[in-house]
Amino acid sequence: MVTLETPEAPVPLTALSRWYLYAIHGYFCEVMFTAAWEFVVNCNWKFPGVTSVWALFIYGTCILIVEQMYLKLRGRCPVLLRCIIYTLWTYLWEFGTGLLLRQFNACPWDYSEFRYNFMGLITAEYAVPWFCASFIVERLVIRKTLRLRFHEGPEDGWSNHRSDAGGGGGAVVGGRRRERSRGMRNDANGYLKVE
Repeated sequence: MVTLETPEAPVPLTALSRWYLYAIHGYFCEVMFTAAWEFVVNCNWKFPGVTSVWALFIYGTCILIVEQMYLKLRGRCPVLLRCIIYTLWTYLWEFGTGLLLRQFNACPWDYSEFRYNFMGLITAEYAVPWFCASFIVERLVIRKTLRLRFHEGPEDGWSNHRSDAGGGGGAVVGGRRRERSRGMRNDANGYLKVE
């Protein structure tokens, strides 16, 4: 008799997992934006992108809140209006976190050299980049992240059955495991447990 455990349905990512993905996304975009800015302004072919570790908390939390706004607003107002709301939230969040960090001499940005800055913490010159970033975050990052699921199964994440924890990640066909076409070899004997 072949016993197969039914795999549990995949579960959505936790808020902490989504926060982590959003933090990494924001951190990466910050480095890429500052590298591009350095190239455009100073024609620096080294593309030195910089940021602060604080950016992980700032972007992760900001985008997690934007995600909640998206879930509440998606059926109620058009995408352009939502992006304006996200941009205003981003300015408020940037100002608030910058003001807090400045109390500890830890604010990693200073927009004092920009013409339309406010207290050096925010600047109107970034309105279009923040708006574009809001659009990308909603359309690509948040929507795709909300579709991700945890697979509750063997550690390799490729196996179809819990009883297949030994390895290869293949589909079960006629009591034998058919290897997936990812070039992965199976070190196990290739059979399901028979009782």
